[in-house]
Amino acid sequence: MRCNTLPVILIFMLVASCGDLAADRALVAGAGPDELLKLRAGPGLGYNVILGLPDGTSLNRGDCVTEVGQLWCRVSLTAAPQMTGYVSADYLSAR
Repeated sequence: MRCNTLPVILIFMLVASCGDLAADRALVAGAGPDELLKLRAGPGLGYNVILGLPDGTSLNRGDCVTEVGQLWCRVSLTAAPQMTGYVSADYLSAR
């Protein structure tokens, strides 16, 4: 009988990639009790605001880039991963 290891390999790849997602999670922190962190369409103040994020919002953090001396990270909402944009890294804390 022939043993097919492909499904086993795919399962390990899936589990490994899920572990990486957990390592890249961040929380919005420091925006203030009456303020919202602006999720922007691109990395910089000149991009449109998509929505405001209150402190404690859980995000999936992607790559970060420096624009005009400011570090911006591409993020998606943990609760709605299809909602993506950029936020200032100054307002992200490790989860």
